[in-house]
This record gives sequence, C-alpha cells and structure tokens, in this order.
Amino acid sequence: MRQLLKSLNFYLSVFILLIVFLIVLLNVLFKLEQQPRAPVTRLYYADNISSAHQELIRRFNDEYAGKIEVIPVNLPFTKFSTNERKELLARTLRSKSDRIDLFTVDIIWVPRFAKWCQLLDSFFEPQWKETVLPHVLRSSYYQGTLVSVPLYTDVGLMYFRRDLLKKLPDWPQIERRLKESITWDEFIKLGLKIRRRFPKNLVYIFPANNYEGLICSFFEGIARRNEDRFYHNPIQLTAASIESHVRLLHDLVHRYRLSPPIITKFDEFQGYLYGLEHDAVFIRGWPGMLKHYRNIIPDTSKLKLLEMAALPHTRGEKPAFVYGGWNLMLSKYSQKKHAAVQFIRFCLREENQKILFEMGGYIPVVKSVYSNQQYLSQHPDLVYYHQLLQNGVHRPYLENYTKISDILSYFIHQTIRGDLSPAEALQQATKVINTQQVLIK
Repeated sequence: MRQLLKSLNFYLSVFILLIVFLIVLLNVLFKLEQQPRAPVTRLYYADNISSAHQELIRRFNDEYAGKIEVIPVNLPFTKFSTNERKELLARTLRSKSDRIDLFTVDIIWVPRFAKWCQLLDSFFEPQWKETVLPHVLRSSYYQGTLVSVPLYTDVGLMYFRRDLLKKLPDWPQIERRLKESITWDEFIKLGLKIRRRFPKNLVYIFPANNYEGLICSFFEGIARRNEDRFYHNPIQLTAASIESHVRLLHDLVHRYRLSPPIITKFDEFQGYLYGLEHDAVFIRGWPGMLKHYRNIIPDTSKLKLLEMAALPHTRGEKPAFVYGGWNLMLSKYSQKKHAAVQFIRFCLREENQKILFEMGGYIPVVKSVYSNQQYLSQHPDLVYYHQLLQNGVHRPYLENYTKISDILSYFIHQTIRGDLSPAEALQQATKVINTQQVLIK
C-alpha cells in the first residue's frame, strides 16, 4: 500500500510539473504573439514580366518569406512599345512617386533616368565589375557613377527559314556566310535570287515604324565610321556614309522590293507575327524571340523552322550588331532601398541568370556562365550569341539620346515610307536636333 501511495505521489508531482510547464509555455507564446511583428517589405518591380521573371520572383519571395516580397508591375512588350514604356516610367518618376521601387530600362535610357535613381556605388563592392561582361559596364555607369545594374544583355541578329534556303543549290555556302555575316550587297543579290525562286514568299522583314527599333537598324549600318559624330556639337548627319545606309533601308522597300511597305507600321513583335504568317525568309530581331513569344504567337508551328544568323554589314567594314539589353534601376524615391538591393543581387546569381536564359532566352551578363564549358555544350545558342556580342556596337551614350533618337526615327521612317528622300530626311533631322526645335509629328 505504501509503495502504491509513493507511485501515485510521483505521478501527481509529474502531472503538476507538466501543467505548470504548459501554463508557462502558453504564457510565453501568448506574449510573443502579442509583440508586433516586423512588417513584410513589399517591393514594387516594373518590367516586362515574362514567365522567366515570374519564376525569379517566386524563388526570391520563397527565400525571403516573411521579410521581403517582390510584387511585379507588368509592362509587357506586346502591349507597350519601348517608347511608350519609357514615357510611362518617366512620368511616374517625374512626379516623385514612391509607388515603384525597382524598374528596368533599355540600356540607352540610363543617362536620361540617372537623375531619378539611387546611386549604387555604396551598395556594391568594386569587385562586382569583374563578375560581369565588359560591354555591359558602359551602360551601368553615368558620369563615372554606378546608377544601374545589368539584368540581361542583347544583340541584334536575323532569323532565316532554313527549310526554304535548303532548296537553293549553294545552300551550304549560303548558310556558312549567313552565320558569319554577309555584306548588304551579297544579301540583296541573295534576296533577288530568293524572290525569283519563291515568288510568293516575303524576303526580309525589319521593324520600320517610328520608334527605337528602326534606329537599331540605322546604327548598325553607320556605327563603325560615324559613332563619334554624335558627340560633336553641332551634330552633322549629312555625311555620305550615313546617307548611303538610309538609302539602303529605303531601297529594300522601294527599289529591290525585298521588304513590303507595311513594315513602316511594325515594331519587332508585329514584324515577327507578320513575317511568320507570310513565310518571310528573313526576319530582323533579337535572340529571345523564339522563347519570349512562344505562348503569345497564335501559330508556333513555324518557329522550329527558324534559325539564327548574323545581320548583314557594310562592304569594307567589320560587322556591327547593336547591343541591347535591360538594366535594373532603383528609384531614389523608394523607401525600401536595402531590400531592393537584395533583389538586384539575387538576380545576378549565376543560377538565376541561367533561369532567365533557359526559360526566357535572356542572354546572361555574368562571366561565370560563359566559363562553364559543360553548360555551354548543352546550350550552343548561347555560344553563338557570345560570338555575336564580340561585334557589338553601342548606340550613343548621351543624356539627350532619346530625343535625338525620336527625331531620327521620325525622319528615317518618312524616308522608308517614300515621303522624303534620304538626303532631305537627314538635312531636316540635323536641323531639328541642332536648333532644339520641338518635333511636331
């Protein structure tokens, strides 16, 4: 009996201790629950939010759950042209709004947007420059100060219908030359041959609407001899070498009839759609076309027939392909700068640059991707892009570049429409640029 009482007393003591422990634990948990939690920092990020961007955002939000949440603000290329996107962002920042924390800009906008952005030198150690491709550094700085960080790079190229060109008797030689970059003279000769062989097919589609995409085609033909011209005051654009290339763009439509007049209504996306629908043999574009729009193009069956080639170049000069790409910028009106830098750093991780490339076709900016031979062997397209980048050229890196570009695109567009001669267009563009007239379109 005494032993039973001892056992009961022991279990009762354990039970009482357990109750006390639970009461203390519940009290502690209740107090913790009552303490104010640190709010989640919500970053508003404006970009063309592709599926690749969405995956990046999802991974970041998972990693920083309860601390930082990136909320995408979608400005899709299919809805906004680059010019429209530029003006939309400029209006938002001009109003000193803090509704957008992070946004991307076309690399040529960096000087214009620098006055609205946080300077980044104090957030990034000097060694970061060694981790990215050399050509992207120029677009990251303004007046010697880091104002943006590259998200991905780009380079102009051309797509061709391999199934059609294979029917030409000298196809192997044509393919080799296209990959290397043929001259415009060779391209026109080939185009005329194609038009005779395939009279129902369009030959060459390039975006010729009044916008920045047209200016890319313009600079690729003049950059090797005329880049410095845009840094002079006053600017003089009536040089024979400039006029000859504007005449070429005009002649592709009106003399050789290799491009239809309707291209004057096209940006890149509209050109892709029209070129695919009408079986164009060549389409001017950018590397990500086959992935960016795969879920948007109504009929994707012809995408598998396309192959990449270098754009033609002027005879006697090296090939020149315009650099593109988009950089991340941090609004100086943002109240969440340190959190935003966390996301920028996240985007530059090698594994995340690979996600952007594999899912969206966005060309990585970090060097380590290109030193991974196993990865390159699995992605031969990336090797070709890297080769094209070696012949890349920058558009003028000027604070007023967008104004110059708007004026040039307007007058060159008029030339391709057939409303002005190349000489008249360049004379008028030079006058409007140098007199700082307001261009009334």
